Amino acid sequence: MTSAPRGDGNGRAGGWDQDSALARAVLSQQSIAVMELDMDLRPVRTNGAYAAMRPGGAGDDWLLEVTGTGAHGTVRAFMARVAETGTPVVAAEYPLGPEGSDRMVSLTCIRVTDPLGVPVGIAIAAVEVTERHRAQRRLSAAYREAFEIGGSLDVVHSARDLAAVLVPALGDLAFVDFPDDVLQGRDPTPGYHGAEAFAARRVATKSADGEWPAGLVRVGELVPTPPEPLMPAETTAGGALVIDEELGRRIVGDDPHLLRRLMPEGMRHALGCPLHHRGRFFGYAQVYRVGNPDPFGEADVKLMQDLCFRAALAIDNAFRFTREHRTAVVLQQSLLPPAATETAAAETAGAYLPAGGSVSVGGDWFDAFPVSSLRMALVVGDVIGHGLQATATMARLRTAVQTLADLDLPPDELLTRLDDLVQRMVAESKEPDTVGASCLFAVYDPVTGVCQMASAGHPPPVVVRPDGSAEYAAVVPGPTLGVGDNPFEVFSTTLPVGSVLALYTDGLVRRAGGGDDAPGGAEALLPAELAKLVADGRSLDGIAAELTARRAAPEQPADDVTVLLARTRAVDARDTATWEYAADPAAVHDARTDVVRQLEVWGLQEQSFATELIVSELVTNAIRHAGGPVVLRLIRDRVLVCEVADPSNTQPRLRRALSTDEGGRGLFLIAQLSTRWGCRYGARGKTIWTEQALDPVR
Repeated sequence: MTSAPRGDGNGRAGGWDQDSALARAVLSQQSIAVMELDMDLRPVRTNGAYAAMRPGGAGDDWLLEVTGTGAHGTVRAFMARVAETGTPVVAAEYPLGPEGSDRMVSLTCIRVTDPLGVPVGIAIAAVEVTERHRAQRRLSAAYREAFEIGGSLDVVHSARDLAAVLVPALGDLAFVDFPDDVLQGRDPTPGYHGAEAFAARRVATKSADGEWPAGLVRVGELVPTPPEPLMPAETTAGGALVIDEELGRRIVGDDPHLLRRLMPEGMRHALGCPLHHRGRFFGYAQVYRVGNPDPFGEADVKLMQDLCFRAALAIDNAFRFTREHRTAVVLQQSLLPPAATETAAAETAGAYLPAGGSVSVGGDWFDAFPVSSLRMALVVGDVIGHGLQATATMARLRTAVQTLADLDLPPDELLTRLDDLVQRMVAESKEPDTVGASCLFAVYDPVTGVCQMASAGHPPPVVVRPDGSAEYAAVVPGPTLGVGDNPFEVFSTTLPVGSVLALYTDGLVRRAGGGDDAPGGAEALLPAELAKLVADGRSLDGIAAELTARRAAPEQPADDVTVLLARTRAVDARDTATWEYAADPAAVHDARTDVVRQLEVWGLQEQSFATELIVSELVTNAIRHAGGPVVLRLIRDRVLVCEVADPSNTQPRLRRALSTDEGGRGLFLIAQLSTRWGCRYGARGKTIWTEQALDPVR
């Protein structure tokens, strides 16, 4: 270990004045501007670099007049503080030059003392850091713009966003290529399977001067594939690849055609990076420097990797959204009934328009299905939320409605039972606030023309009568499903033949631009709009399509739109027959006689035997167990309906009698002779009904 030579106390060692040598070295170098000042902050001496750094129009003491306030205050203020306290200031950055200039300078200031330690002044060194600040600002701007990548769930839009950030943040020209799997909406398989397997197509380009070079691959064109053995590993493993002209030529194998198609004329450097996420290769992005001779630095490579990672994440999110959206749409469409149905009660048509954008498909549904005695059930509902969870909830509620309707429950009781189900779903859910629904259930009877309905927090339907008048049905909405402990009210109205009943979800009236509570908004205009469409003679399918199309906002809609239309029909009076009997066993014979006679009038002698047995059993049971009066009704349509009403509320049950039993085979016999049978309850008593299939041609 060699010790430093001893000095003489005046900074000299071995005849060498170290202080003087250091001062000469500092003052003579041309990289760092140096100025020495006395204790009153008057300039004593400067070096050549100081003069070279001087802004245009500034005096010799320009450093003292640097404007701006940094972490240490103004330049003059921190110089005075250093002179007074001796505490140095290191690398304090200040703007250099007039206002609006982007030049920046880094200042380091120390106090100078004589050999006895007495302060004699200060020295300040200035280093221009303009380029570093420009690079930092450029990178900061690029990172801010990177947040725009992935704002859309469209993969091509994400590619354009990425190219727009790469130029001018990193270079003069940039492109993004996608394999066909990505462009066609197929999720790429994990891993890299060779350049040929990922034949790419250019989807986005950006040029600093707005003109894409004529020879390079353009948007929409297939990208020529470089020789596979020469493909760098970085392009498949997720790392960035820095390319100079020599490496670029080696990658394309010095093929003149590939050089012209893949390398811009005058290229200095290129930086490429794959779009790689969760083991899947989504594409490749590259940026060129043509006018800028500076090679890409570590910060540039890090920015490129971050931008490409964000773009790959956005593409992966788009695919995941697409998969969920497609699954939800398929699930929901499979659960919705046919768009149009025709029965003896009504002609129906429905339309469903899912919400667009990131909110995905929702939980709206509609249904139209026959119930007993040729009646038609109409239901429309709206589940809280969107996506698969809402669709699954919708599926459960739709199934429950059909099951409860098959029990012939009145509308208010059906909604009460449905409310109990939703309350159980709320109790089971980890997020109970996201479970709930509104629902409107209606039943139309084509024999009487009466329509009964009840609402659980759902908008009232619109009724358009044959005379052209239109109004909202005066149904009183109860609480939404899941609230519980509140009754639902039944609203009854008689609909003339040819009336149109329109059920819908609130998305239909919220799309018109003012909300469903806005005066003069879509809700107020809907009855007149429907009346006009009906008066124009359009089909129900056409009306439903027109309503949803008119409500389609130019921006992404926030809610689904569901419409269910029903045009009422009626059973001809000649196709019904009704009798009333006293509670007398002799009435059974009269009932059989009346039925056989009526079937002969209708030309349905083939059904006489089965119908006579059904009527005999039902009337006998009613007289024996319920008393009178007993009402028998036959209805002829595509099926033959037989109804027996009595004042009892006892539930009939089907059972298999033992060989030793003397009775108990009646309902079993009825089930064998009819295609469907059931029991429904009214305000007083019950009605047991059966259906028998008829030949389509009567």
